[in-house]
Formats: sequence, structure tokens, C-alpha cells
Amino acid sequence: MKDQGNPEKIRCDACPVMCYISEGKSGACDRYANHQGALVRVDPLTIIQSGDQKLVPFMPNAADDDGWDGDIINGQRPFVTAVGAGTTYPDYKPAPFIVSQDIDGVDMVTVVTEGIFSYCGVKVKIDTDRHIGHERDIVYADGEPIGHVMTSEYGSKMLSLGGVEHLTGGSKKEGRVTCDALLRLCNREAVTLHVGEADHQAEVVLQAGKAPILNGVEEKLMRVGCGSAAIGMFAMQWIDHVDEVVVVDDHITGVLSEHEAGKQLDVPPTGIKMRGRRSTPGRYFQVAKPGTGWGGTDIEDPLTILGPFNAKVAWEGLRLLMVSTTGEQYAYYELDADLVPQPKPISAPLRASADLIAENCEPSVCSVLFMGGAGGSLRAGVTENPVRLTRSVKDSLTHVSCGGADAYVWPGGGITVMVDVLDMPTQSFGYVPTPALVAPIEFTLRVSDYRTLGGHMDHIQTVEEIAGSQMRRIKQNESAHDPMAHKNFRWAKK
Repeated sequence: MKDQGNPEKIRCDACPVMCYISEGKSGACDRYANHQGALVRVDPLTIIQSGDQKLVPFMPNAADDDGWDGDIINGQRPFVTAVGAGTTYPDYKPAPFIVSQDIDGVDMVTVVTEGIFSYCGVKVKIDTDRHIGHERDIVYADGEPIGHVMTSEYGSKMLSLGGVEHLTGGSKKEGRVTCDALLRLCNREAVTLHVGEADHQAEVVLQAGKAPILNGVEEKLMRVGCGSAAIGMFAMQWIDHVDEVVVVDDHITGVLSEHEAGKQLDVPPTGIKMRGRRSTPGRYFQVAKPGTGWGGTDIEDPLTILGPFNAKVAWEGLRLLMVSTTGEQYAYYELDADLVPQPKPISAPLRASADLIAENCEPSVCSVLFMGGAGGSLRAGVTENPVRLTRSVKDSLTHVSCGGADAYVWPGGGITVMVDVLDMPTQSFGYVPTPALVAPIEFTLRVSDYRTLGGHMDHIQTVEEIAGSQMRRIKQNESAHDPMAHKNFRWAKK
């Protein structure tokens, strides 16, 4: 609506901020603008074109035009995403686009909207053995707390960032910084964070799909397994080349001669003495403190985790290999007359075994998963009775996607979704300064089911009706699923 007191401005009602926008300017979110007195969405609606068709240029002779960005697609099955669609705010309005099309003889409808998510955050998986913080340590961006360290998973550290308590429950600056960090992570940009307090703080640079940078060092490999698992996997590589192997790991350090794999391969006892807490044969906990050294420990000299060898069992010349869980660090020793390990040049077979461990380690990468709860207001844009949409999703009559990407819907009440941002179109996320993230969400179902749940039937348009020059057309991700495939729905499985 126009501001009567200042007629050259219009008021945007797409979010609770209610900006007054001058001609030719955009609002605080950079998503809506005043174009000749009309409120317009700045970013184009994004359509995914599926099928095996190749990209073709718009003009027949433009194949060699460097200015063409491959945006026009000769595809078969378009899927209208919510990227660039706009919102339902204020919440009495139907979703911006409710689009129908025939899919293999079934009338389907996709309801798209950009949800304003105050209840949202990201879960970050960081593939590394390096210690970045203790469980429950606070994660900071620009000096503001935005999340915490979660429980570690196999070969990875986990962060939980964002959430309503940081977006709205703290200071104004905390909410703004949290929103900015989430937005950049979800849009695949690099973000620098600090974990822990001053006396044990680590700096991490995270970017979806890229290797993490920890304290200025780019990670290379994700461990293939813990120290015990590595003993089991690679024991055969060491037989006849060494008498004892220790795979150093912050969590479970493995010892070949004591391990069941070594027992079954007839590796004799060596009299080795390990520091730390013995769990089961050949498996030791807490051999050192967490850190950025060998196997995620704080050591640079692996011999510090060994005690004196048992003189009744060990012998002079005993061959000892110590290696990390990624194979990036390794050292070879032989016991002298006093049964003290002395460094020696490593043999080619043992070096090859370390290389084999490294070869079996996957590249270290950051994974960013957006997580948000679709509230009643967002659901009202789909149906006049929002709880029916929730039930329809739980009954697999309605399929949920985010920017066309497969979204995991958490069990229990409500519609809480989680999606890998790498599966979504670029620049899928926006924000409003309330603060909250704006994320695309689509609900796909049969037209008959949409009518049953009380959908906004008068607002259905065909995909042909909404096609226009202001749309961004992108090729379907090769690994992506098809949101409209019949296999997604319970009715197709009867």
C-alpha cells in the first residue's frame, strides 16, 4: 500500500518489518523493491527442468556467445520451486504460486512459498579428527554466540548453529549476527567462526562442500575408521613387515598384537605398555588429550603414549610402526638393547601401508543442513485448515521439498524439515530483519487430495500460465530426486 504522507514510497507487507520503500529502492531484506509504485519481488522465480535434455542457447547462432549463461533449457518436466516465489505474509493470503500439471496421467499440484523461519538453524558436519572444541562449547561469530558443539560422530565434528534462542532470545546484535552467519552458510559462502573460550579457542572456516580450515590449516582427509577399526582393516598389510603396530586415535587407539585381528593372525605378544584406559583387548581410550596432532590428540611425538616395554616379553630389534588414523603421520622404530624405541628409516612396504590408509580416507568436507519448522502461518498459505496439511504430510499424501531438493521431515508433531543446502539451487535463501531466514518450501500432492484438505482451489494455475521471461530456469541436479515422482506418495504404493 502507498504511504499517504509520503506518496513516493510504498509499504511492503511481505514480512513483519513493514518497510517503506522509495521508488527504485529495495527493502531491508533486498528481496522486494518499489518499481514504478508497485511492490515487486527482486529475485526471479526458479524452475527446475528435469529430463535428459541438453542445454540449448536461446538464439540458434549464439552457441559461441560468451554472454550466454546456459539459462534456457529444453527440458521435459518443469518443477516450480519456491525460490523467488515470495511469501504468504500476512498469513491470510494463499501461497504465491499454486501450480498444476499432468504427471504421467495424474493431475498434480505444487504449492510454493518462501517461508519466514524464526525457528530455524543449521547442523554442520565437519569431517576431521582435529579437536575444535569440547562438547557444549559455545560457537561465536563476530564475538556473538550463535550455537554450540554437539556430540562427535564417526570421523566428524558436529555443530548446531542458530535456533530461535539465538535469533530472538538474546541481544539485537546476537540475532543479527546469527542470521547473517546462517544466511551465508546456507548460501554456500565461507564463514569464519570461533569455538570455545580464549584459553582453548579454535578458529574454523566453514563452507558447504569445501574442506574445513582449522586454525589456518586446510584439512585433507577424513579418517577411514578409529584406531581399532584400522587394525582390523589393514592388519594383513603389516604381517611379516613389522612386529607391532599402534594406530593413534583420540577416541580408540588400536594395538595390533593385543587386538583380535592380531590374535587370529598369530601375532605374538610384544610386551608393549600403553598409557590411557584399556577397554577391550587391543583397544585403548584416553591415551592423550584431544588436540590437533596425531589422530586428533594433542601429541606430536607418538612415543609419549607408550610406557616401558615388558622386559620379560619384548626383545631387542622389535619392529614398531606407529601411524595415525588418516595415514598422514607415521613413524618406524626398533627397540635397542635397553628396549627403548629408536627411530629408523621406514621400509617401502610399511610406507605403502600408510599410503593405503590415506587412500581409503575420503576427502574432508563441510556439510551444511538447513533445519526449520514450518509453522501454522506458512501452512495457512496451503490450506484454510493447516492441521490437515500436517496430517497429509505424515500420511505420505503430500511430499515436501525445499528448492526442489528432497527434505527429510522429522517424525512427531508439526512439519520440521532438514535439507542439504548443496542439493538446492544457488542463492536459495534470504532473510528478513526481524531477524529470520527465508527459505523455499514446496508441497506437492494430487489435485484431488488438495481439494480434500481444503486447499485454495480458486488460486490454482497451470504451469503454462505462469511461464514467463522473469523466471530463472536451471537444470535438475544429477543426484537430485524428482519431487513429483509417484514413488513419493502412498497412493502409488497400493
